[in-house]
Amino acid sequence: MSTSHNKIFTTSSLFNVEGRTVLVTGGATGIGLMIAQAFANNGARVYIASRREDTLNQTADVWGKSLVHPKGEIIPVQADITDKSSIEKLVNEISSKEKKLDILVNNAGVSLGTTSTEKGEEGAHALKNELWKESWEDWEDTYKTNVIGYFFTSVAFLPLLSAAKRPDYTPCVINVSSISGITRTSQHHFKYNVSKAATIHLNTLLAQEFSQSGVQVRVNSIAPGIFPSQMTTEGKDDKNKSQIHTGDDYGEKKDIPAGRPGAETDMAQTALFIACNQYLYGQTVAVDGGYLLKHP
Repeated sequence: MSTSHNKIFTTSSLFNVEGRTVLVTGGATGIGLMIAQAFANNGARVYIASRREDTLNQTADVWGKSLVHPKGEIIPVQADITDKSSIEKLVNEISSKEKKLDILVNNAGVSLGTTSTEKGEEGAHALKNELWKESWEDWEDTYKTNVIGYFFTSVAFLPLLSAAKRPDYTPCVINVSSISGITRTSQHHFKYNVSKAATIHLNTLLAQEFSQSGVQVRVNSIAPGIFPSQMTTEGKDDKNKSQIHTGDDYGEKKDIPAGRPGAETDMAQTALFIACNQYLYGQTVAVDGGYLLKHP
C-alpha cells in the first residue's frame, strides 16, 4: 500500500502529459518550440500553429521525427491569430481530429521597433521628438498579436478545452507574457512592454471567467526573461533554433544574477509545471534568472 501511494510522488507521475492534446501558437520557433518539444517528448500530441507554412513543416520534419517518446507527435497547422476567420478555421481543423484540447499555449508574439528613451537627459523636446517617431500602426499590430489574438484564440477554443475536464484533471490555457510587462523600465520598446502588461491582466481576467463551474478551465501565464528566439537574436538556424552568443561578462552586462540567458530546459520545466499543477489558477510565473531583482 505504501509503495503504491509513494508512486504519486515520482516525476513520471507528477509531470505526466502522456496522451494530452496540446496546441502551441507560434510553436515553430523560439519559446514556442521549446514548449512544444517539452510536451511532445513526454508523450503529448502537439499541434504547432504559425502563419509561415514552410517554417512549420521544417520544424515538424526536424524535431517531430526524432522525439524520444513513442506517443509524442508534432503536427503543423497554418493559422493567423490576428484574423478571426483564421482562428475559426484552426478550431474547425483541430476539432475534426480531436474531441478535446487539454492544453492551449498562446505564445505567438511580435516586437516592432525600438526607441532611445535616454533622450530625456537632453531635455523634453529631444525625448518628445524621439518618442513621436513611434508608428501608430506598429502599436496596433503589436496589440493585435500580443493581446487581441490571445483573447480570441482562448475564447474560440473554450468548448474544446472544457471538453477535456475530468474529476481528476482540469484543462488549461498557458499565456506566454513577458517580464517586459512587469518591469518599470521601457527597455527601449514601449509598445511591446505595454502590450505584455495587458497580456498579464488579460490572463487574470480570463482565469476568473474560465474558472466558473460550467467551464472549469485553468488559466496561467509564463513571463520569460531573456530567452533565445527570433525576437531576441533576430535570426534562427536551419533547425529553427536561435542562439544568444554570450561571453564571460554576459551576466554583468545584462545585470542578470544567473549570469546567462534562459535555457530551453528552463522553459520546458516551467511549461510542464504549469500544465500539470492542478491547483494553479490565475498566476504569472516569471522565469527570468533574477532579472526583475535588478530591474524592478
